[in-house]
Amino acid sequence: MFNIEVLDASCGAEITGIDLSQSLSAQVVSRIRKAWLSHHVLVFRNQQLDKSDLERFTLYFGDFGEDPFFKPIQGHKHIAAIRRTASEATPLFAENWHTDWSFQPKPPIGTCLYGVKIPPVGGDTLFSNQHAAYRNMPSTLKARVQHLTAIHSASSAYSLDGVYSDKRKENIGRGMDIVVSEDALATQTHPLVRPHTETGELAIYSTAGYIQGFVGLDQNESKDLLDELYRHQGSLQFVYRHKWEPGTLVIWDNRSILHKATGGYDGYERLLYRTTISERL
Repeated sequence: MFNIEVLDASCGAEITGIDLSQSLSAQVVSRIRKAWLSHHVLVFRNQQLDKSDLERFTLYFGDFGEDPFFKPIQGHKHIAAIRRTASEATPLFAENWHTDWSFQPKPPIGTCLYGVKIPPVGGDTLFSNQHAAYRNMPSTLKARVQHLTAIHSASSAYSLDGVYSDKRKENIGRGMDIVVSEDALATQTHPLVRPHTETGELAIYSTAGYIQGFVGLDQNESKDLLDELYRHQGSLQFVYRHKWEPGTLVIWDNRSILHKATGGYDGYERLLYRTTISERL
């Protein structure tokens, strides 16, 4: 049976003694899921996975989620390539704290990311535990936010004029296949403080880049509150810093975790394969 080593951080555990290129029994999947719900981020190193292995592992935890603004890789419509070329000079992708696709009516519950080409330096991913962030929120801030409803949209990122639009000169030469669309203008509301759909534990569900404002607050009030939340949510006490190696698979829980990319690997190619997980219908 595999081993679970809890990491010295607010979230995260590393699982060893398992080969994810093989089919897993229901008993093993159940134990992994329990660890996932407890630790929010799971790390599996030294895995030699092909694309079908990644798809099979993803489906142990739910259905495939929808990735509306990424083109999938050829032959695998549920896998997206998170790629940066060695010569790329575009702004770093996903460098702000976020939870994936929070602008959807039913956002993905989880994300898998598998390291294919990993640079020798830089490129860490940061994860922040939003259950802990809520529990440790100052009482005055908690009183202000616990009943708020946030308005989410992909417009600032993926609209025709968004930060990833190919109309912007700084995006010329981007290695990722990003699709911008008028569909990004749609809005969706979610409670700012939400119970986890399986455990019921409360977490802050806030993404600075996707939240356009709050119901009942004006634009300035919303911006000031988002800034204050952002500082609190990313506090080091809540963060696990993941250092990638080729063949590492990470799965995280979007209901309880924020994540962000870091740079520091200019001159090196970086490629990871990503799938998203939706709740099973």
